[in-house]
Amino acid sequence: MHILDNLHQRGLIQDIVKEAALRALMSQQPIKVYCGVDPTGDSLHIGHLFPFLTLKRLQNAGHKPIVLVGGFTASCGDPSFKSAERQKLPLETLSQWSDKLTQQLTKLLSFEGENAAQLVNNKSWFDNMPVQFFLRDIGRHFSVNNMIKKASVVSRLNNDKQGMSFTEFSYSLLQGYDFAHLYNTENCQLQIGGSDQFGNIVSGIELAKRLHGADVFGFTQPLMTKADGQKFGKTETGTIWLDGNKTSPYSFYQFWLNTSDDDVEKLLKAYTFLPLSDIADVMAKHQHAPEQRLAQALLAKDVTCLIHGNAAFNSAKRISELLFKGEVSALSKEDFTQLSRADIKTVVVNQSQHSLSDVLLQGKLVKSKSQARQLISSNAIKVNGSTRQTPLLTKADALHGKYALISKGKKAFCLAKIN
Repeated sequence: MHILDNLHQRGLIQDIVKEAALRALMSQQPIKVYCGVDPTGDSLHIGHLFPFLTLKRLQNAGHKPIVLVGGFTASCGDPSFKSAERQKLPLETLSQWSDKLTQQLTKLLSFEGENAAQLVNNKSWFDNMPVQFFLRDIGRHFSVNNMIKKASVVSRLNNDKQGMSFTEFSYSLLQGYDFAHLYNTENCQLQIGGSDQFGNIVSGIELAKRLHGADVFGFTQPLMTKADGQKFGKTETGTIWLDGNKTSPYSFYQFWLNTSDDDVEKLLKAYTFLPLSDIADVMAKHQHAPEQRLAQALLAKDVTCLIHGNAAFNSAKRISELLFKGEVSALSKEDFTQLSRADIKTVVVNQSQHSLSDVLLQGKLVKSKSQARQLISSNAIKVNGSTRQTPLLTKADALHGKYALISKGKKAFCLAKIN
């Protein structure tokens, strides 16, 4: 099967430029393909992961990936469908974030072998670029008349409260030059990105043609959304990050495990490397017995192992099973440390005795102390897996000398750190 057919069947291509010619070229020889990301934070999140997994699929098919970290473009800010200009950040911060993203990206792709991945940073060609060259040799190829008609620009120009700066307006030229530069220096012939990047990708294709007579290609991927229309990758507590210190492996695992039945097949196709036939088999089993959540378990395992490794997956799975069974005393000190970084509210207790009602209220398990007292008296609250009717939390409740896990039902928890 042609790699483009596989990507189409997985739902990973939205818009593609000159598909027939690209298909023929990829059938003849391996090509270089790039995907870029600006270091706008100190970690990638699972939305970033989507196109870079596609880059890995292309590498697995024999093509050569180039990862571009936008150390320069991050200082300008991509206005594509953004409601406001990106906050200006210190260059030192951008450099640090570039290094952190680089570390994460190098774990996703192979940097060895005949089609080893390459890593580049556009600071290396923009930092010393003369303004005269940018205006004369790049800017002359872009029509302002056409640029202001782009949907991403129009939405900002029509916003009386938040217009668009010249810095942002120039972003399309910068990203366009990235592609032209990578074609000229690396013979890179394909760029991929999210659906919001289509205009910038087309700009790069046109600039490469005008500067170097190049015939290059691009495709975008659809915006990943849930079946209910909500943006994928967000929870009530925030973004799902790849950095285990920002989103613990346990929380990461739980996110995928809690995928809805309506979304799980789409996510198996987009976020795992399982053959389509294997996905069809597990979905058939899932349809027969959805209560077993076999598809969700497979999704959570594959993605957690990919990002955090087998050991972290095994730990997250074990913590989940122990919490479900109520066997809290079996959790290790390291397990509690991971839970303290999870989406479980942590309450610090600095007294030898503390009101359990206060902990429940601070831990967001109840809305009032009267509700807390009612739940305690009706045996609905457990401390470390055991029903608790006494109204106090004491040092004797601390497992490993520090932690107590309070639960309401099987899925609502808060963690008390007893000092």
